[in-house]
Amino acid sequence: MRRTAALLSLGVAAAAVAAGLAACTSADTAPPAAPAGLTAQAGSATSVHVMWRAAAAADGVTNYQVFQAGRLVRELPADRTMVDVTGLAPQTSYTFTVRARDAAGNTSAPSTAATATTPAARAEDRAAPTAPARTAARADGPRTVTLSWSAASDDTGVTAYDVYQGGIRIHTAGPGETSTTLSGLQPDTAYSFTVRARDGADNSSPDGPAAVVTTPASSEQRPDTAPRGFTATASPGAVTLAWTAPDTGRPTDAYELHVNGKPVTVIQFGAGAVPAGRVEHRLTVTEPAGTVWELRLRARLPDGTWGAFSAQQRVVLAG
Repeated sequence: MRRTAALLSLGVAAAAVAAGLAACTSADTAPPAAPAGLTAQAGSATSVHVMWRAAAAADGVTNYQVFQAGRLVRELPADRTMVDVTGLAPQTSYTFTVRARDAAGNTSAPSTAATATTPAARAEDRAAPTAPARTAARADGPRTVTLSWSAASDDTGVTAYDVYQGGIRIHTAGPGETSTTLSGLQPDTAYSFTVRARDGADNSSPDGPAAVVTTPASSEQRPDTAPRGFTATASPGAVTLAWTAPDTGRPTDAYELHVNGKPVTVIQFGAGAVPAGRVEHRLTVTEPAGTVWELRLRARLPDGTWGAFSAQQRVVLAG
């Protein structure tokens, strides 16, 4: 999280206020659909990277449960659709399934199982793989890109390729793969993807060259990604921010705050505290009373880009 001491210091985040559900005449007992597209890829001798497709917004999924051989090993909020399962044994086959759960506590059937085998451990392997020498990207539609790269090399063998966008890992591919399809992107948006190679000791290469691509515009209406109803209220020693989270298909766990035209911090919500409706956050103020702030806010989208800015708010700091 970035901090700018000259402008503000972050206080303790206020609890996020979840969106109220409309009153129902009967209890919600319908489980969400089972997660689809589950894959498992060994990332090292002791870890496996598990991924799946996000549930539809209409399913109302609030979290996912990851199982290994029927045993719960991870529980993740709805905005997370990948996880590294660590602490595994080398040269061992592992089978994973994922279940989705909604706000009413209904749990889906398990996904189709995915299996991965961890490679042999390599003692004292501290040498990172080489970076992929070439990377290319092609837009296949408003929300899909095909990304390709050249194979990397390593003294003990590459075990995975990690795809990054905006400094965030968004996909992991297997050691024999040199291309992948990235979906769930935004129409009419410029992206810059990089790829890193990883070996069995979890040593990562430097980034390969960036592949820049712009998705075409879509005939469908582009969703409004700006936080709505943004307000800022000054009180002695603090400013309280409030807004309604944008509907981007998944809960949003990070917001970038701009003060007087400059980005000053990223407000990050941890697992289990990701807001889906009205949000409040309190900032501790160090600037003198009478200082004028003009504030805007934008959300980090599921594809790693930043969304549209909220309306600007002007506030005079209180003494």
